[in-house]
Amino acid sequence: MSDDLFPQTTPAIAARRKQLAPDIHDAFAAFSERVFAAGALSSKAKQLIAVAVAHVTQCPYCIRGHTKAALRQGATEQEVMEAIWVAAEMRAGGAYAHSAIALDTMDQVTHKQAG
Repeated sequence: MSDDLFPQTTPAIAARRKQLAPDIHDAFAAFSERVFAAGALSSKAKQLIAVAVAHVTQCPYCIRGHTKAALRQGATEQEVMEAIWVAAEMRAGGAYAHSAIALDTMDQVTHKQAG
């Protein structure tokens, strides 16, 4: 990953974000803390979900941050990798499922041409 394309996060960047919109920053931080707190799902499970979602959304910062957080919450490297495979299957599954749109379109076009 190129440092020019995705610069490393730093305390200075975090401070600037907060400086530019402190109330929103604090609200987001509180929201994030609450979302990842243990509830019906453990914090570890939530972080593994976040790892999977980060791969689907392709956010390099989220991948790095939530992978670290999942490991801190006790996830094993195998659990992290399985979460990534779940994401990969879901992404591929979306393409498979949406092929119904192409098939339907082909049927419509073919039937219009034949009729």
